[in-house]
This record gives sequence, structure tokens and C-alpha cells, in this order.
Amino acid sequence: MKVGFVSIFGKPNAGKSTLLNALMGEKLAIVSPKVQTTRHRIKGILTEKDFQIIFSDTPGIIEPRYKLHEKMMQVVKSSLEDADLALLLVDVKDDWEENHLLFESLKLGSPAIVVLNKADEVTAAKMQEGVAFFSPKSYCKQVVTVSALKKQHLASLMEAILQRLPEGQPFFEGDDLTDLPVKFFVGEMIREKIFYCYGDEIPYQTTVLVQEFKEKTTLTKIRADIIVQRESQKGIILGEGGKMIRKVGTEARKDIEAFLDRQVFLELFVKVRPKWRDSDIFLKEYGY
Repeated sequence: MKVGFVSIFGKPNAGKSTLLNALMGEKLAIVSPKVQTTRHRIKGILTEKDFQIIFSDTPGIIEPRYKLHEKMMQVVKSSLEDADLALLLVDVKDDWEENHLLFESLKLGSPAIVVLNKADEVTAAKMQEGVAFFSPKSYCKQVVTVSALKKQHLASLMEAILQRLPEGQPFFEGDDLTDLPVKFFVGEMIREKIFYCYGDEIPYQTTVLVQEFKEKTTLTKIRADIIVQRESQKGIILGEGGKMIRKVGTEARKDIEAFLDRQVFLELFVKVRPKWRDSDIFLKEYGY
């Protein structure tokens, strides 16, 4: 069977998480309109009778400004090292030359498919210009155009991927969709709601730590801490009379219940941890 690791790389907000979810047919990676939503390497295991593809969604490639960013870029580096195939994702409305320079800087050791995303948002002529721009590049084996959001042309992308994967034995047995624990996805679903509910800065200075996950007879009890850097941010997360944190909890609980397919009791608390993004101790505790 065809087997291999396929890693998705690109600038922030190119649509990497949306593409992973579309290819998997399941929501494994959280998404938001804000950049740098993804902080971890999220693996999706797609197994059929004649292939097994281990997709990796990776953080958007940036210049690190603090230790959390450095950890995120280490995730990108490890994904580069074990990839059998790279998907280089480009928002077709973005600057092509910037993307080209970024892809060159990766110094890929594996073949790559350039994936021009958001085909539904531009003309066919604009997409063809993109194909003509990236096709001659040294790292590019093929250019495929898709709309990850609208799930358009994914079959063509899958065909291109399978053509370039080696044959071998599956790395994972059974029908698991990922190698990450359920607690990880619960924390991510809470963090996704923070990206949607708060202004520009708050989500980037926040993380979520699931402290308790107990499956009882009739429901699952979850207790999680929302970590912020400053006391003033705690007040913003809580909102007047606790209004905002209740909104986050309500929205997150709906997604978690759909994910677990059972009733959930969710408790959220806010903890202040000054400069956690630059602390090796805190970053390790929070799973980075």
C-alpha cells in the first residue's frame, strides 16, 4: 500500500488547518480568521485499504519573537525532517514572491506539491498565473489548485499526493484519526473560542490547560484553566459579571459535546502566569 508522512507548510492564515480538516473529513485542527492559531503539530491519520497518509498541520512560518514562537518553529523543523512529501500552501491572493522565498528557505529534503488555495475567491485566469509562477520553481514537482474551505478539487490533490508516496507497511493500526489524546483537542476547542470572542492581542497571550477530564456514567466532567499573562487580561477574559467566560464556556461545550458525542459539564477558571510565553517551565507544563 502507499504509505507516508505528508506535512503542510505555509505562511500564517494560508489555510493549512482548513485543508487538513477538509482532507480528513473531520475537524482535527482549530481554525480562526486570526493568524498563528495553530501552535502544535497536529497529525491526521487517513487510512484506506490501499493507502495510509499521515498528514501534519504545522504552525505558520514566522520569525520568532519569544520562546513560544521558537517552540512553534521547532515543530515546523521536525515536520520538515520526517516528511515524505511537502504540501506548500499558498493563499492565491497573497504575494507569490514572498511565498517563493519562504519555500526556498525551507531547504526541503522531500518532494513538494505547491497547493494554490482559495481558488473560489479569484478568477480562473489569476489561478493560471499562479500555476505558471510556481511550476518552474526547483522545489515544485506539481501545482494543484484547491479551495479548502469549499472542499473543491481535493480529489485532484489526493491523486497527486498518492502518486508521490512510497509503498510500505502502515505506521498506525486500527481506525484512529490521530495520535493525540482527547484532552488535547478539548483544550484546543476552548482556545478556538477565545480567538473568536476576544480582540487581537488577548488570544496570543492566552493558552488553555485541561486540569481534569473525568468520564462519568451520564456525562464527562472537564475542568480547564485559561492562562493569561497579566491581571488586566484576567478581567477581560471574565468580562463584566463573568459574561464573557460564560460565552466561551457555552460555545466550547457545544463543540466538545459534538466531538465526544456525550453530555459535558465544563468548568473554566482564569489563572495569571506572568510572561508564560517566555518561560521554559510554563511552556513545558502547557504542552509546548
